[in-house]
Amino acid sequence: MKYFVIAGEASGDLHGANLVKELKSIDSTNEFSGWGGDLMAQQGVKVLKHIRELAFMGFIEVLANIKTIKKNFKLCRQQIIDDKPDAVIMIDYPGFNMRMSKWVRNQNIPVYYYISPNVWAWNTKRVYHFRDNVNKLFVILPFEKEFYAKFNISVDYEGHPLRDAIENFAPTSYTEFCKINNLDNRPKIAVLAGSRKQEIKTMLPHMLAAAKNFSEYEFVIAGAPAIDKSIYHKYMDGSAKFVIDDTYNVLYHAKAGIIKSGTSTLEAALFDLPQVVIYRSSFISTLIAYLVKKVKYISLVNLILNRETVKELLQYKVNKNKITEELKKVLPDGSEHKRIINDYNNIKNMLGEIGVTKRVAQRIHNYLENAKK
Repeated sequence: MKYFVIAGEASGDLHGANLVKELKSIDSTNEFSGWGGDLMAQQGVKVLKHIRELAFMGFIEVLANIKTIKKNFKLCRQQIIDDKPDAVIMIDYPGFNMRMSKWVRNQNIPVYYYISPNVWAWNTKRVYHFRDNVNKLFVILPFEKEFYAKFNISVDYEGHPLRDAIENFAPTSYTEFCKINNLDNRPKIAVLAGSRKQEIKTMLPHMLAAAKNFSEYEFVIAGAPAIDKSIYHKYMDGSAKFVIDDTYNVLYHAKAGIIKSGTSTLEAALFDLPQVVIYRSSFISTLIAYLVKKVKYISLVNLILNRETVKELLQYKVNKNKITEELKKVLPDGSEHKRIINDYNNIKNMLGEIGVTKRVAQRIHNYLENAKK
């Protein structure tokens, strides 16, 4: 089989790489090309567009880059025509993939969408897009299958792929981790400011301002692999160290984290890392998001448990004083530390058994084989 895989962000690159690995284990003759990052390339995907060129966030930011985005659509369509894949696998990245899936389906190419966009949070009418333009949607959050069932749409749920990624992670020893990255012996606090330039610009300065109130800890910024380290260094003032492309070791060795809302909040939970979740964007983007939002929380941890397990600081609350106040509560001697760890155990039980990605790969393979009969 020949697959064209489209991932547009760091998390999509991770899950895409793991899915490709499992599809290759089912059939070693499978071929892969598409859009992704270094992890997908390491699994043998011919990366035709790298994720470092694709990261746009927020309504205003997307509008500012609309010409580039239109060129990307045209480029991707032509690449699929030239590649002639047996199927296209789309991984999250909804602003691009939802639009592209309609075009792909019109070319009579099967579309498998891995990781549902958060249509339950913003615009529920978009669920019908998957009914009309996707052969099968694979969801990764426990409440999503029931959500789609309300609209008479059948989806597959095998669990969350982070269960596999973290289960298979082999940590570096603390001594070696510090040595490799020129860190000292103080306990660590993880700083994850996102995987887009706009996120880093908006949130990292506030995170680092709080670091000055915790001299007994060493703050470690986990740099996203698709972002040039110079972007981070613009905002660094000596209050934190920088580690590139080693986020899981940062999460594993840290005692607490300040984490931008997104996939990383769930990764931190699976590493039993107490955290303060933050999110801040432009005023107009925030206003539009507020008007269309349909959920109470922004972090995956709180969404899955349907209660506030970790503190969420939004917009003007993302400042040195509030971050300091909440971070103190989640450190090992803080009032919220043990409760958060206990809640994380409940999340793990809800995210499926190990082997999620393998089961999804097998389903995609079976769907394609049955379609050929």
